[in-house]
Amino acid sequence: MIARLLRMSALLLALAPVAVNADTLPLPENLVSASSAEGEALLVGADAREAYFTLVSNFLTQKTQSYCGVASMVMVFNSMQLPAPEVPEYAPFKTFTQDNVLDARTEAILPRETILQQGITLDQIGGLLSVQPVDVAVRHASDSTLDAFRSEAEAYLAKPRHFVLVNYLRKTIGQQTGGHFSPLAAYDRETDRFMILDVARYKYPPVWVKAAELFAAMNTKDSDNADRSRGYVLVAPKSSPN
Repeated sequence: MIARLLRMSALLLALAPVAVNADTLPLPENLVSASSAEGEALLVGADAREAYFTLVSNFLTQKTQSYCGVASMVMVFNSMQLPAPEVPEYAPFKTFTQDNVLDARTEAILPRETILQQGITLDQIGGLLSVQPVDVAVRHASDSTLDAFRSEAEAYLAKPRHFVLVNYLRKTIGQQTGGHFSPLAAYDRETDRFMILDVARYKYPPVWVKAAELFAAMNTKDSDNADRSRGYVLVAPKSSPN
């Protein structure tokens, strides 16, 4: 019982960074703000929330309006505690930032200038993630199903160092307006909602969204990716060789 109470106390304390929002856009009625009383209750009762604790400790705002994918990668890599580059202003400490996560290896896959101009597609982020020692599985929503997404995402959110990035069309869930990347942090089975830790924190707070609505937002065509659908990416520690 004591351990459970301590866990709940830590959970509620961890909500504090999420509750600090700038003058964000109003949320549509179908979304639940993570910092509302309802949103906090969803997190406390969530069935899968292992990802939340490390992600919220590394939560950041995308540095440009095209860097949602970059910011999402940084959050995941730091949450996984992967070997990181040294940052001169923090020396001798090392961490991933939105500047050093892009290097010569990622440049060969997708130039930084292209990301600045038009962002990243689902397939491209799969390639960028793969330069690090992680296992990556890219799922196009058009090749998947709501049930498969829900099952895979819930399983990952319940495991340490396992993460899910979603690529969705904002307007499909009532937000403004185009394609976007952010990490998922938790899943509540009773309400069938996922929490999105939105990296555009100047625009929207973290929200709880119905699984069906999120899947519909992922199952939209991306003109920058040959009209293939958006979708989600599963990221896990690199498997040991056989």
